[in-house]
Amino acid sequence: MKTYIALLRGINVSGQKKILMAELREILSKSGLINVQTYIQSGNVIFESRESDTQKIELSIHKSIKTHFGFDVPVLVLSSKEFQKIFDDCPFSEVKKLESYFMLLYAIPDKKLVEEISKLSYGKEEFVIANSCIYFHSSIGYGNTKFNNNFFERKLKITATARNYKTMVKLLSLSAQ
Repeated sequence: MKTYIALLRGINVSGQKKILMAELREILSKSGLINVQTYIQSGNVIFESRESDTQKIELSIHKSIKTHFGFDVPVLVLSSKEFQKIFDDCPFSEVKKLESYFMLLYAIPDKKLVEEISKLSYGKEEFVIANSCIYFHSSIGYGNTKFNNNFFERKLKITATARNYKTMVKLLSLSAQ
């Protein structure tokens, strides 16, 4: 049995796609996931499963949410090891890493689009696009940035979901228990 982290995109934002975490834990437990935990209201789920195919797990979670809540939610499932590697691969210094955002990608971005976007820059913002994550740092704060999750999704034509450093650390801690 392996430990996984599921990231749900776009729930409980501005009153849309509202999902209570207790209800989510219940439906995912009923779907066969084991030791289901959630962290904050933004769609972070830690669980164990006997299934090793993350695409099958993603589909199962997606179907459970669609059936129970009545709306589609993009779901990304990573093993705790994959999640740890993404975190460890952050190219920024430790100081910048503490203030970084991790935009986890649901697909590998097209190389030509990555090259195009990589030419862009705004003075106090920097990013590195990898196959599974966009590492992003802004000294002016995420709320004031020109680059954000929606920007990268539009430009790369893929789905992504952002988590800050503290959330990444907490999810790693919960998945190690």
